[in-house]
Amino acid sequence: MLNWEDIFATRSSRMRASEIRELLKLLDRPDIISFAGGIPDPALFPSDAFRNAYAEIFVGDQAGAALQYSVSEGFLPLRQWLVGEMATIGIACTTDNIFITSGSQQALDYLGKLFLSPGDTALVGWPTYLGALQAFNAYEPNYDQLTLSGNRTPDSYQAAAEKAGGAVKFAYLSADFANPTGETVDRAARERLLALGDELNIAVIEDAAYQSLRYDGEAVPPILALEIAQKGSIEATRTLYCGSFSKTLAPGLRVGFVVGAAPVIRKLVLMKQAADLHSSTINQMVVAHVATRHFPAQIAKIRAAYGARRDAMLAALASYMPADTSWTRPQGGMFVWVTLPEGMDGAELLARSVETEKVAFVPGQAFFADRSNANTLRLSFSCANEQMIDEGIKRLGRLIAGSVKALAA
Repeated sequence: MLNWEDIFATRSSRMRASEIRELLKLLDRPDIISFAGGIPDPALFPSDAFRNAYAEIFVGDQAGAALQYSVSEGFLPLRQWLVGEMATIGIACTTDNIFITSGSQQALDYLGKLFLSPGDTALVGWPTYLGALQAFNAYEPNYDQLTLSGNRTPDSYQAAAEKAGGAVKFAYLSADFANPTGETVDRAARERLLALGDELNIAVIEDAAYQSLRYDGEAVPPILALEIAQKGSIEATRTLYCGSFSKTLAPGLRVGFVVGAAPVIRKLVLMKQAADLHSSTINQMVVAHVATRHFPAQIAKIRAAYGARRDAMLAALASYMPADTSWTRPQGGMFVWVTLPEGMDGAELLARSVETEKVAFVPGQAFFADRSNANTLRLSFSCANEQMIDEGIKRLGRLIAGSVKALAA
């Protein structure tokens, strides 16, 4: 009998199940209060706008085009709308600088494929987005910790990469309200990253999935906008800006995009032609329709709702968590990052939490390339109302307090 493991590519050994995707199954259990899935609340989707968009397209002269093959670059009116939207955040570009993907996850996969040879190094946060690690893992990289405090020299990154048998190829980060920590990189650190990129001659991948979800505080220019201001043109930049409509309009349509210098965009188009040809034509058309007519109102609606939930979670954490537990205080996004006392294990805590307190979250270890920092966890506030948040954090705080006492005994 054929043993499939004998003929799989070596990269397949680096493919692991997502802890988060498994935890999403808990959303179907009515007895569980879930802070696990970093997903938008479906009650906030602009369903009527999407319904009207599909109807308008299919009763008009666009019906044939909506069901036909399309160009690999992406639906032109959607890219034109994005050019205007990018201009509002300081990113001056043309449609030649925009590439539509099947969700921003496909963008990360393509960028990993484009830049990484086996043994090369990707600089990532510690922790970082689990989906990015999964996307990059298939291309057999090494990981090094991206540090923006100025404590590491470019030479130290290069030396570590050479010792591991490759070269540093890119730095990846989510600069605004990062998944999983909720933290934002300040302007000075963004400028240090650009300087590091220039010194190492590497790409900078800016994951901007949550940039529109700011609830308070001053907005920081995107890394790509800062680099354009420095160098005068997007064609002189090394930053690749990855965006998505999943957190703002709806994730099920799987529409994301990359903004960057034209030579990179052209390579990504070739990869698209060899993969799925193009992202769904009808979905791109519908997103263009809804974005053009409803984007500002939709952003205002979700900011108000998620901002109130963020406030409720921070208040509940302050009320119910034991004194030796700490957490981040995000200005936007969907996540709060909790650090437990040393000696506690987030995965073990989750098992007991689901069993005894009926509360779910994501153990933090999944977000570290080296599987360290087991005493951390990620909480998402996007899909729970204020009452559920208060009750769920109360239960979780009770469980953690009991675990702290058991450790001390």
